Amino acid sequence: MLGTRAPTYQIPGCQAQALASPALCLVSGYFVPGPREIFETMGEFVDGLKFTGGSYSLMPRSSIKELIDMAHKHDVYVSTGDWAEHMLHEGPTAFKQYVEECRDMGFDTIELNVSSLKVPEEALLRFIRLIKSVGLKAKPQFALKFDSADIPADGNRAFGAYIVPLPRKSEIIEDVDLLIRKAERCLEAGADIIMIDADDVCNYADSLRTDIVAKIIGRLGLDRTMFEASSSNTSEWFVKRYGPRVNLFIDHSQVMNLECLRGHNLGRNRRPFHGSMAHCLW
Repeated sequence: MLGTRAPTYQIPGCQAQALASPALCLVSGYFVPGPREIFETMGEFVDGLKFTGGSYSLMPRSSIKELIDMAHKHDVYVSTGDWAEHMLHEGPTAFKQYVEECRDMGFDTIELNVSSLKVPEEALLRFIRLIKSVGLKAKPQFALKFDSADIPADGNRAFGAYIVPLPRKSEIIEDVDLLIRKAERCLEAGADIIMIDADDVCNYADSLRTDIVAKIIGRLGLDRTMFEASSSNTSEWFVKRYGPRVNLFIDHSQVMNLECLRGHNLGRNRRPFHGSMAHCLW
């Protein structure tokens, strides 16, 4: 579908971005597989499918259901992408209706991009409880940087303290401790896993914030966190440092490469199983 962003595929311990197309595309001499090809050729490594950027909002319901059913047939769970924030402009009951419709369509997980939602923490926790109350999983996504209005004043930084919302500001501040405390409260409210945005943390292998990654994993736990990894070098660093069970969000072209890494094939001459792949938008 023209102008939409691509859904993503999650494999055990990682997630991979790919197209929501049932057919193969030919781009610059390379074949780009759609969901069916991903499942049939790499299905044993696929754990979940994610629609990014609200791409499902531009797709026919029948196509969405077909993709969801295909995923479930391969024992793959299905997750939404960044779209919940758009529901906040539709009225007080819109978010509840959105959650219920996701459940009825067959989605298994709803993602909440905390930076995009821009709601008080108590509202975020209510959203998580609502998602859990209808039998779905909740996955909040956090960035390292916050609006200065989100950072409590001195003396009011206790875990779980309610902070009266302040007007939004243009000043952006980095605060890993605030990220961790907010994530801890989300987990206590029932969130299943915390996604960590790659920006300013692990976007590039040569500028990894290793101290921040270690602090987040140390406080939240390896099994409760997932990190975006934009390159195979970044993925390799995570696997070498934290082992094959680390949760990574990766591009679909890295699926087999990462599986080799997780199998401890870390030689200098290691090559991806399927070579390079190209993206195209529908």
